[in-house]
Amino acid sequence: MQATLQKTLGTFQLWGIAVGLVISGEYFGWSYGWASAGTLGFTVTALFIAAMYTAFIFSFTELTTSIPHAGGPFAYSKRAFGPLGGYLAGAATLIEFVFAPPAIALAIGAYLNVQFPQVEPKTAAVCAYMVFMTLNILGVQIAATFELLVTLLAIFELLVFMGVVAPGFSAANFVKGGWSGQDAFTLAAIPGMFAAIPFAIWFFLAIEGVAMAAEEARDPQRSVPIAYIAGIATLVLLALGVMVFAGGAGDWTKLANINDPLPQAMKLIVGEHSGWLHMLVWLGLFGLIASFHGIILGYSRQIYALAREAYLPSYFAKIHPRFKTPHRAILAGGVVGIAAIYSDQLITLGGQTLTANIVTLSVFGAITMYIISMLALFKLRRDEPAMARPFRAPCYPFFPAVALVGALVCMATMIYYNGLIFCVFVVMLLLGYGFFRRDRDGLLAPGRQ
Repeated sequence: MQATLQKTLGTFQLWGIAVGLVISGEYFGWSYGWASAGTLGFTVTALFIAAMYTAFIFSFTELTTSIPHAGGPFAYSKRAFGPLGGYLAGAATLIEFVFAPPAIALAIGAYLNVQFPQVEPKTAAVCAYMVFMTLNILGVQIAATFELLVTLLAIFELLVFMGVVAPGFSAANFVKGGWSGQDAFTLAAIPGMFAAIPFAIWFFLAIEGVAMAAEEARDPQRSVPIAYIAGIATLVLLALGVMVFAGGAGDWTKLANINDPLPQAMKLIVGEHSGWLHMLVWLGLFGLIASFHGIILGYSRQIYALAREAYLPSYFAKIHPRFKTPHRAILAGGVVGIAAIYSDQLITLGGQTLTANIVTLSVFGAITMYIISMLALFKLRRDEPAMARPFRAPCYPFFPAVALVGALVCMATMIYYNGLIFCVFVVMLLLGYGFFRRDRDGLLAPGRQ
């Protein structure tokens, strides 16, 4: 008898996964948006993306509760559009979740190298994979509890940051040159605001990964909506708070092109020898760990679900007989990630390292999945009006339309500024499609469902 995933997750754990998947984005990456948009321009961009994600989550929750499946978007799109739709959504989601962890692992390695110079960053990154793949294999209850703990610590640290820099906050610092380097808004600021969209997405990227844990929730129809809505509210408030307090701490231009904006912003207020600063640097690691650990859970469920439906080799659909986790899927994603880590300096595209490019590739996967998921929601509403919907998207069709239009704007912007990586993304999808069509009797053959 085939082992199955265990239904053990509660609402609080799902909220921890939702926030934990994303929270590393509050610590680094987003401040690069200031370089092109300025603080005020990037705030507008971030609010636009926050509105898109909020509308998306309210709409996506309808799909997650109606079809609680480990494949998440893959399952929704397959039901709406058949095997080809399932393939496109599944492949896009897989690209998002498999290619995000190597970048975060390298960030963990770089952090440890700063604290312990004798530790080689890539070695530390691989060790991080080993540790957290093992933790995920040992059981979803253990993995989710750990995720909740590190997420709470990461949130606490962000609140400490805001509290410590608040006394030195200056609105004048925040608004100076806030429109792409200018004090007043002009049309010249608009291109920079569009160019900053990927960095605003980094604030929220991967929250949809909760869908892939829905099959392991005790009561997904009740707990998933609460976890999603509370999760997006938590992340929006943290993103705005971190961005505003960091920008008002001093000369924000010094924070716009670095990987550690929060410690550097705090340093402007308390000095480099403050105990607060050292605590931030140390506990900031929890934000990276929470996202890294959570995304491993996400990619493993996506690989498992695709393999279970014959979109990937059935070898990866096996469940560990003792721990009831998709151990082979966990290890498979880790192999890809570790290979990417050691290829970082060997492969370059557009003058950037592999790591920088795979982050962009991951974002392309996410946006593609958002578009297909919203289209699936509209189609299922039309074709299956009687389908059980424990949670219905509020303000339908307005919310899903806002999410869909926002995602299309993001996609157009990403293609314009990252044309080469988009071509790589399309080639990956086409190669995968060709693999599935190689057999006329394969899953994607006409008439085969």
